[in-house]
Amino acid sequence: MQNLLYDGSDLGNTYSIDSTKFRVWAPTAFDVKVKLYEWEMDTNGKEYHMEKDVQGTWAVEIKGDLKNKYYTYMIDHGETINESVDPYVRAVSLNSTKGMIIDLEDTNPDGWERLKKPEFKNYTDAILYEMHVRDFSIYPQSGMKHKGKYLAFTEKGTKGPGDVKTGLDHLIELGITHVHLLPTYDFASVDDNRDDQFNWGYDPRLYNVPQGTYSTDAGNGYTRIKEYKEMVKALNESGIRVVVDVVYNHTFTVGDSPFDLIVPKYYYRTDEQGNYYNGSGCGNEVASEMPMVRKFIVDSVKYWATEYKVDGFRFDLMALHDVETMRQVKEALYEIDPAIIIYGEPWQAGGSPLSQEQQFTKGKQRGLGIAVFNDNIRNAIKGDTNGEIKGYVTGLTTEKEEIIKGVMGSIDDFAQNPNESVAYVSAHDDLALWDKIEKSNPNESEQDKIRMNLLSNSIVLTSQGIPFLHGGVEFMRTKYGVHNSYQSPDNINQIEWSRKVTYYNEFLFIAGLIKLRKAHPAFRMPTGELVRKHMEILESPADTIMFQIKNHANGDSWKDVVVIYNPNKNDVMVQLPKDEWNIVVNDSKAGIEILDRVTGSVMVPKVSMMVMYKN
Repeated sequence: MQNLLYDGSDLGNTYSIDSTKFRVWAPTAFDVKVKLYEWEMDTNGKEYHMEKDVQGTWAVEIKGDLKNKYYTYMIDHGETINESVDPYVRAVSLNSTKGMIIDLEDTNPDGWERLKKPEFKNYTDAILYEMHVRDFSIYPQSGMKHKGKYLAFTEKGTKGPGDVKTGLDHLIELGITHVHLLPTYDFASVDDNRDDQFNWGYDPRLYNVPQGTYSTDAGNGYTRIKEYKEMVKALNESGIRVVVDVVYNHTFTVGDSPFDLIVPKYYYRTDEQGNYYNGSGCGNEVASEMPMVRKFIVDSVKYWATEYKVDGFRFDLMALHDVETMRQVKEALYEIDPAIIIYGEPWQAGGSPLSQEQQFTKGKQRGLGIAVFNDNIRNAIKGDTNGEIKGYVTGLTTEKEEIIKGVMGSIDDFAQNPNESVAYVSAHDDLALWDKIEKSNPNESEQDKIRMNLLSNSIVLTSQGIPFLHGGVEFMRTKYGVHNSYQSPDNINQIEWSRKVTYYNEFLFIAGLIKLRKAHPAFRMPTGELVRKHMEILESPADTIMFQIKNHANGDSWKDVVVIYNPNKNDVMVQLPKDEWNIVVNDSKAGIEILDRVTGSVMVPKVSMMVMYKN
């Protein structure tokens, strides 16, 4: 089978008004038929024999206009005949039991062909904001009409408690550049018929179809596609790019997955007895190094980038993918749009038979134009993910050296350039930052916990690299101590827009830091060479960190910038480099306006940071 690589671009169904062509890769099958159904619940389909064709594929062309009909494949393996949905299918019935034949032109919203992308050049210009589609709008007082749906991201003028902006207007007000959506492909853990179920979606069923429960009509194959495109369009038109979370490392099930029904065991890593390896921690792992698996992954990201015009991909458990597959992913997407951003988790969840040399772990991204999550700076800032161990901001100031490495884009660690490092302190996994700080610092005052939250994300937003925010952290998001909320109810996972009222000043502070970062390229140097040339760690007292970004770094209008972090429980006097400095960030305000001017030294309040510049 290794030699049976089919390199055509017509796997799946190819529709025209006169005929529809079907092609499936099934090199081990004795016979293959396509079964056509007149309607979604039809149980008496008509079978059409497919001809054995080149490189392990089977193909047939059926005359007539098959638009809106449904289909499956009947795969004869000798002892068994498996009925399977097409893994390359692009539209489906309710709960994905059948593929649907559609004309994709009919799914384009008005103005789709003319959609202009927000300007974006370097990875380091991104400010990533992670969000689950349902969490975003499901809160009863979110002010959004399409609660839990793709269309919530298209609504303007929405207000929450206290008349604060919510939804899309909130994202614009915050100033982020990219929304990173948790899985939005078709996943298996939620019934399309029900609107009361929750899952993060890391349980893929069909990779090239949007999840039905986030559309207003899951049973209509067109609706989920069109509404997804409307979401992308609305975000892009508001200056926000869209990153999708992709989980090509495992499938929800094996045996009855389309991959296994069509070519048993080929798509997965198995031992000599045929047992599935479990490097994903979810019961199986996809064999990305196999030629047709690699092709599937590359074809799939290309499809999302062209048909849905998405602007980036976050790879789940990327170390389960081989380096060559990721290199080909980057190459294919670069050809479509050089501004598409690719990043992922450089780890796995269990032992894998994929060799260490092939695994896409930290360091393997060097020079490839792919970024990885920087768990070194994450752990240095806050400590462990779910326990009581502290970090630099929460009381363990011995982590100072790790923080310094991280704010320099980890170029003296695993990265060649800062554009390979995603700086973050919290994400959907593990305790929310507010809950983690509650756990490691239970006796602190509410005000000091707020200061720890702000300082944590201030480090992220003033680091070289790509800053990443867990959606809601700008107003102290909590999940009430639940560390793995993948199937928790809405009252745990929802974005509580009332917290924006409670923590409005904190929201303004984070928005101010984002404004600062976007206005000043000194914080966004794309290469290690620039960081080494312009960035200097200065001497500072008592566990504080002070660095200077010098000489109009990366073309900045400010000549020199000084940043100071003080994690101590007391105010600290810090000696400054000579000349007068203009403070733009202190412990209560952040932005680009001058708040104060200082010469010689400055008192940095406890658990806070400062940014200042001179010309």
